[in-house]
Amino acid sequence: MQAYDVVIIGAGHNGLVCAAYLLKAGYSVLLLEKRPIPGGGSTTEEIMPQEAPGFKFNPCAINHIFIHLGQVVEELELTKYGLEYLYCDPVVFCPHPDGKYFLAHRSVEKTCQEIARFSDRDAQQYAKYVEYWQRFVNSIVAFFNSPPKSLVDIAGNYDLKRLQDLFGIIGGVDPTLDLLRTILSSPLDNINEYFDSEFIKAPLARISAELSSPPSQKAMAFGAMMMVLRHNPGMARPRGGSGGLVDALVKLVTSKGGVILTEQDVEQVLVDDGKAVGVRVAGGKEYRANKGVISNIDAKRLFLQLVDENDVDPSLRDRLDRRIVNNNETILKIDCALSEPLKFEHHEHRNEYLMGSVLIADSVNHVEKAHTDCTIGKIPDEDPSMYLVMPTALDPSMAPEGKHTLWIEFFAPYQIAGAEGTGLKGTGWTDELKNKVADRVIAKLAQYSPNLNHSIIARHVESPAELGQRLGSYKGNYYHIDMTLDQMLCFRPLPEIANYKTPIDNLFLTGAGTHPGGSISGLPGRNCARVFLQAQHPIAQTLKDAKDTIKSTVESVFKS
Repeated sequence: MQAYDVVIIGAGHNGLVCAAYLLKAGYSVLLLEKRPIPGGGSTTEEIMPQEAPGFKFNPCAINHIFIHLGQVVEELELTKYGLEYLYCDPVVFCPHPDGKYFLAHRSVEKTCQEIARFSDRDAQQYAKYVEYWQRFVNSIVAFFNSPPKSLVDIAGNYDLKRLQDLFGIIGGVDPTLDLLRTILSSPLDNINEYFDSEFIKAPLARISAELSSPPSQKAMAFGAMMMVLRHNPGMARPRGGSGGLVDALVKLVTSKGGVILTEQDVEQVLVDDGKAVGVRVAGGKEYRANKGVISNIDAKRLFLQLVDENDVDPSLRDRLDRRIVNNNETILKIDCALSEPLKFEHHEHRNEYLMGSVLIADSVNHVEKAHTDCTIGKIPDEDPSMYLVMPTALDPSMAPEGKHTLWIEFFAPYQIAGAEGTGLKGTGWTDELKNKVADRVIAKLAQYSPNLNHSIIARHVESPAELGQRLGSYKGNYYHIDMTLDQMLCFRPLPEIANYKTPIDNLFLTGAGTHPGGSISGLPGRNCARVFLQAQHPIAQTLKDAKDTIKSTVESVFKS
C-alpha cells in the first residue's frame, strides 16, 4: 500500500489549494481525481474538438470574484506559476424589453452615471445601496478567511478598517436590529426599499439569485453582495479561462512534490479504530494516509456513500440525509462556438458591453419564475431568463482569430416533476429534452441579438443530470449544498462538522460544501489546511495564530 501523509479526495481547486498549503508545511500529499483532468468545476476544455477545433470553453465556473477577498493568490504566489487575472469592465449588462438597459462598470460612480440616463433617483439610491452592502462585506470578510469556529483566526483578520466597517454597520441597538431585520428579509424586499425602476430591479434580483434561490426568499437579502463584489474587489477571469487557476495550482503542487492521480474513483474511506487511515479506489487499490484524509466532495456523499455505516454515528447519517437541503435548482449549461460576436442592436450596442456578465432578465417576475419553477420540478423555458458571458470579448485567446465563444447558464430543475424514473439517473432528462430546452433559450437570446441565429458554428448542451454526473455533485448542485443562510458560516454543512473536522479522527472536509461556501475562492481549502495543521501541532499553531493576530492589529493601527 502506497503511503502519504495526507490523501485528498478530489482535485478541484479547493483540494489543490489545501494540498499546496500542506506541501509548503512539509507534508507529503496525494490527490485522487475521478475525472481525466484535475480542476473539478474550474476547468477550461475543448469540449467540441471535432465541430469547433481551437475553441476553449469553461464547462462550469467562469467569473472569479471571491478569490480576491482572501490571500490565496498572494500567499501561494500563483502568478509565479503562470496565473494572470483579467478584470472585467463593464461588469454587468442587462438589456430591457423597452430599450432601456442596466450597465454596471467596476466604478460605482460610472455605474450611477449610466443609471441616471434613465432615472436620477435610482442612480442616487444605487450609490447608497452599494455603500451599505460594501460595508457589510468588509465587516464579514474576516469570517470568510477563517475557520468558522476559530475565534483567534477571526479576530486576527479584523484590521482597523474592518472594525470601523463592522461598528459602522451595527452601530447602536437600533442599527443592529435594523441590520438583522434586513438580513432576514428577501433580496426583493431590499431592492424595493431602494429602487423604483424595473430596468434596475430585474438585474439586481437576477444577480442576488445567483446563490440559487428565488429573489422573494426570506433571509437571503445578503445576495446583494453578489453585485457589490463586482465593484470591489472586482470580477476577473484567468487568462486562457478558469483552467488557468488550476494550471497554476497544479504546477505549484507538483513542484513541491505533490502527486495528482486522475481517473481514480475513490470508493471507500478506510477507517481503523475510529481513525481514517486511507482510501480504496475502484479496482481495489489502496492508498495509506498517515496523518489524514481530506474530502473535497460533499459531506453527504462522503458519509453516506464512502464511509462504512458502522463507522458513522447513526444520528449523523440521519441528519446528513434529512437535514441538509438542496432545493432542486441546478443549471442546464450551453456552450456555443460563434462566427461573430453578439450584437444587441436595439440597445445602443457597443462591444464593451460584452466584457462582463450579460443578463436576460425582463422583469423581477421573470426572474422569480425562473427560480420558483425549478423548486417544484418545472422547467422555466416558456420565456427563459438566463445569465451569459462571451469570454472572448475579454480574452480573444480562447477562440480562433475573429471567432468567439458563448457561455450560457440557464436555471433548471435536477428532478423533473412527473418524470421520475425516466431519463438519465431517473431525473427525466434526455438528449431530446435538453436540446429542446436549449432551442428555446437560444431563441429568447436571439430576440435581443438577432445575429445569433446565423453565427452559431457548433453548440454543446449539458443537462443538469449530466452536470451532476460529470462533477460528481449531489443532485447537480454545483455549490454542493444550497447557499441559504441556515447552511452558511458555522452551519455549513451542519454545526457539528462545520469546522472542517469530523467525528472520525484524521478525516477532514473541504470544498464548496464547507465554509465559506461555493464559487471560486480557494478559502475552504486554505481554512481546512489551517485546521489540519492546528490538529497536528495544536500549541505551536495556536501561538503562531495569536502572533499573527497581534501583528495584524498593530499594523492596521499604524497604517491608519
